[in-house]
Amino acid sequence: MISQLIEKIQKTKAPVCVGLDPMLSYIPECIVKKALGEWGETLEGAAEAVWQFNKEIIDHTWDLIPAVKPQIAMYEQFGIEGLKVYKRTVDYCREKGLVVIGDVKRGDIGSTSAAYAAGHLGHVQVGERTLSGFGTDFITVNPYLGTDGVKPFVDACQKEDKGLFVLVKTSNPSSGEFQDKLIDGRPLYELVAEKVVEWGELSMDGDYSNVGAVVGATYPEMSRVLRRLMPKTYFLVPGYGAQGGTAKDLKPCFNEDGLGAIVNSSRGIIAAYKQEKYASFGAEHFGEAARQAVEDMVADINQVL
Repeated sequence: MISQLIEKIQKTKAPVCVGLDPMLSYIPECIVKKALGEWGETLEGAAEAVWQFNKEIIDHTWDLIPAVKPQIAMYEQFGIEGLKVYKRTVDYCREKGLVVIGDVKRGDIGSTSAAYAAGHLGHVQVGERTLSGFGTDFITVNPYLGTDGVKPFVDACQKEDKGLFVLVKTSNPSSGEFQDKLIDGRPLYELVAEKVVEWGELSMDGDYSNVGAVVGATYPEMSRVLRRLMPKTYFLVPGYGAQGGTAKDLKPCFNEDGLGAIVNSSRGIIAAYKQEKYASFGAEHFGEAARQAVEDMVADINQVL
């Protein structure tokens, strides 16, 4: 699967993915009013507004990018109706030829991880039929429970030709409370990185492994160390733009060939119309504002690479 993602990155010349993380506050009022007018002030109404918003963003950006990253929590907050829209969004993106990275951050004991892996990456047996649950191409995984919590996901990658991004050094301000703690004189994130390499050797796909790593753009010096420790590991890089990471900060995440990382931006793209830079588009043209934000992000990153 990582080879398919790399192929799409090379084709689009855009090492970026759009984070489909819709909050109602990001959605233009006209869309919310229309959805709630049809469905009432209900979870169904909120979910419909999210779907209409997502579809517009996708329709305006799909040809510029290789991948999207829907964050499942933004859908789960609306219960079952939200999860239906999550699935509908995944399916629509795949119809458009996009790689879908499900930001689900799963991780549990072996049997539970196996069930998560089946639901998000693989298939489940129902009588005589083998059925797919969410059908994403990659998911994010929390490694805190160790190898027996991650191995079922790696097995699914091998069986289904899918991929993972394991949390190694995240972009949030308090990530260092645990991730930077020294163990035998080394920060914990380095030890996790070495395990990611070990797990990744079980699922190689060309020059890179299907087992990638989440490495935040907000800590470039740490990214440089992690790039050295994980030369065959693809990085999913959050933290660009709204969280403060710059294009210059991203450079250590990439290898010398310009590959090795895909950079996510969520509200910086989907809520671009709210920024002063793109205010001229207006709320009614939020999809066009998102497209321009993608084009600007790609140009910003490529000039550094």
